[in-house]
Amino acid sequence: MNPCLPEPAALSRRGLLKFSLGASAFLATAGLGASLSGCSASQPASGFLALRSADLPFVRAVMPVMLDGAVAADALPAALEGALQSLDRNLAYLSPEMLKLTRQLFDVLAMAVTRGPLTGIWGAWENASGDDIRHFLQRWENSSLSLLRMGHSSLLQLVMMAWYSRAEAWAHCGYPGPPRV
Repeated sequence: MNPCLPEPAALSRRGLLKFSLGASAFLATAGLGASLSGCSASQPASGFLALRSADLPFVRAVMPVMLDGAVAADALPAALEGALQSLDRNLAYLSPEMLKLTRQLFDVLAMAVTRGPLTGIWGAWENASGDDIRHFLQRWENSSLSLLRMGHSSLLQLVMMAWYSRAEAWAHCGYPGPPRV
């Protein structure tokens, strides 16, 4: 009897393509399932132009982690609320197709059946720690799946545009603001 275990096979290019195709199909099916089942109401939450009630827990959990170091701790709650309003306004001005894609991303991140496997956050976003969210963001940023890397890039761009469009963010990066006309 040979006690040696076989060496695990390396992931080939074909295997990676199959896995990527399967992951893409899974995400598309989950997003479609959410939109068809009514999980993703298209009506904005009260007081918002584009963000829905289901989007708010995720966005409110991720924004403080993404803006870590850019805002003083005592100013964080007001800054986050302002950035949330900016994000909502930016989403309201997206083309209908881009808004649809962004909502599909938010739907995948809101649904427990897809959130856990894709992010590693198995509970509600409100209960996720900053370290859990950092790990999720790093996981997506460095993923071998281009779909997850694109999701990370989209989230990063949405939050950064929302934050740096605000006057209180300009001082932190040394921008004096637009010239007065």
